Amino acid sequence: MEKEPHLVLDSPLNEIVDFIYVLPIGNICKGVLSFIQKKIEMRFNHSSKILKKIDIPEQTFDSKRSQYSSTQILKNILELTPENAIKIIGLTSADLYIPVLTFVFGQAQLNGKASLVSVHRLRQEYYGLPPNDSILLERLGKEAVHELGHTFGMVHCWDKRCVMHFSNSIREIDVKEDKFCESCSRILSSKL
Repeated sequence: MEKEPHLVLDSPLNEIVDFIYVLPIGNICKGVLSFIQKKIEMRFNHSSKILKKIDIPEQTFDSKRSQYSSTQILKNILELTPENAIKIIGLTSADLYIPVLTFVFGQAQLNGKASLVSVHRLRQEYYGLPPNDSILLERLGKEAVHELGHTFGMVHCWDKRCVMHFSNSIREIDVKEDKFCESCSRILSSKL
């Protein structure tokens, strides 16, 4: 039996609407979620919705590293992805890793649906500095747009100011902007 499409009652003519979903994983405050939702809508020109929070999956924790496997969390995100999702991004407070790197700020499926970003190493406190919410939001916005860009098939950009530039350090995140360069903008436009 086929499932009925998701109908949004407040949309014109009761049309079917697909969303870019935001999935809070662990403790992510509402202000951060709202900021990311608006950033997604601005950069991808698409409606987004925030899903109900889930706990950080315990089975993704590696006790030897004291970190969480981003690849395993991505699998969990995919299992929770609504049918009408164009894309989905998980936001977590967990410190993430992949086996070949000591840490990652985030991870995404190239040309896939799921992406993930951690606020853990984006916080000033991680570097022994006083908390600064505006710096955290700026960094998180850049990384969320970057990882979602990968889900739209975009690869790393050579332009250090482009949001799609690879960031291996917090300094590299701070240097880049939260928007696509001209070349990457054209690529994204062709994907949307």
